Amino acid sequence: MSHNNISSHYVEGRFEQVIYSNHKQLEYRLMIAIPSEPPPAEGYPIIYALDGDAVFATFAEAARLQIRKPHGYDPVVIVGIGYPSREPFEMSRRCYDFTMPAEVQNLPARPNGQEWPEHGGADAFLQFIETELRPTIEQQYPINTTRQSLFGHSLGGLLVLHALFTRPQAFQNYAAGSPSIWWNHHAVLEEAEAFEKSFIKEGNLPRLMLTIGADELPAMVKDAERLAERLLTLAEKGFYSEMVKFCDESHVSVLPAAISRVLRFALSSNPKE
Repeated sequence: MSHNNISSHYVEGRFEQVIYSNHKQLEYRLMIAIPSEPPPAEGYPIIYALDGDAVFATFAEAARLQIRKPHGYDPVVIVGIGYPSREPFEMSRRCYDFTMPAEVQNLPARPNGQEWPEHGGADAFLQFIETELRPTIEQQYPINTTRQSLFGHSLGGLLVLHALFTRPQAFQNYAAGSPSIWWNHHAVLEEAEAFEKSFIKEGNLPRLMLTIGADELPAMVKDAERLAERLLTLAEKGFYSEMVKFCDESHVSVLPAAISRVLRFALSSNPKE
């Protein structure tokens, strides 16, 4: 990757970096929180968070508080993946990056009555993360490549599930918050079925956490519950998955609680401790 694809500067004590993908030269604004604590011998664990403009600050502050010793977790690098607009949820860009191809007639009408933005770029986005973004981060910071996590919310949660079911060795931990399982007539469940059939216990297995707010749309809650239940059948093969439902939380208000729980999931050897 050309050095011309990267620029960076400090913002309020945290590192910010701009990178352009080889695919379509799309611009991404990375927000990176590096702990003040020295890295473990094997390097820092790392969490890549989608919709970085919405979640990075909460992630970074929660991590800063929760790695305090003597009882805290290992120091962790947080990378928020955001967009030039700095909008919390940049619909046009995230719709392309986080979704699989779909015919428009297979998508519900949008609440605002507008047409769906360009969509279907999920695999190109995951390829960018794996082959361009991660190598860039790993060149700059000491990263433990055996402790990498991916978090996404809503359409980002859909992307996390798609990544797990089609690229299970890309990350060790997958955290899908309020996933939009409904996309394209629940097509991600077909990927889940293929994942279940091909699942082989070998080496270090990926882990999954699903989070949902109890006050989200009933259909979204039911979709998450059904997926969590069906994946439990893989527990006997060594696949760890869990679902956390947060009482009195809606689709957006659930984010701080989910982020805090994701830290424990990503940084604990036993997430239920």
